[in-house]
Amino acid sequence: MITLYCLAFAGGRALSYRDFQAHVSNRILIKPLELPGRGIRVREALLTDSEAMIDDLFDQVREQNDGQAYAIYGHSMGSLLAYLLTQRLISAGLPAPLHLFLSGGKAPSVLGSDRQARYKLPKDEFINCVKSLGGIAREILDEPELIDFIEPILRADFQAFETYVYHPTAPFDIPMTILHGLSDIEIAYQDLLPWQQETHQPIAIKQFQGGHFFIFEHLAELGQLFNQALIR
Repeated sequence: MITLYCLAFAGGRALSYRDFQAHVSNRILIKPLELPGRGIRVREALLTDSEAMIDDLFDQVREQNDGQAYAIYGHSMGSLLAYLLTQRLISAGLPAPLHLFLSGGKAPSVLGSDRQARYKLPKDEFINCVKSLGGIAREILDEPELIDFIEPILRADFQAFETYVYHPTAPFDIPMTILHGLSDIEIAYQDLLPWQQETHQPIAIKQFQGGHFFIFEHLAELGQLFNQALIR
């Protein structure tokens, strides 16, 4: 059995990946990791710093993984967290993941090139910015109370993401598959190429029809991709 740890996008939670298990081999266990302030950890304080998020995620993996093979998948903010978590695991002397799957995320070395502070925007502007990415379900958009609930989670996540500072480190020796939505207004193809400097192995870039959240329109294809990369 291979565990695929899944790291969510800004505002996401473990439940965001509830449909992934149905599309992968029974030899792969989808294991979403939950950050504080959402899902079953809703009563815990939100984190606004990527290092604090990695501390939390590292503790989860260290406690849950007893030496079995694993890989890591992250979408959008989760792609940055997957990269940073892998750094932390390797620096701690723990086994490296078999594979990194990174979707909807620029290479970390180019994140600061167009630095934004959207987490500081007034409420209406901030929510409209998130809406433009397509990451809020219609049932939430139609309920002001739900918007009020998710806004601080989104702001905390955006703050952690938008205040991240890249520090070059030694490349991994891990296969990396980069997934990209062809209509993603956030990310250009050239933003993906510098992922190559983060690993000695050739990266694979796969493109799909759709915008920033294309993954939910292509679950079968993602499942097949995970299977082919992880099941030998």
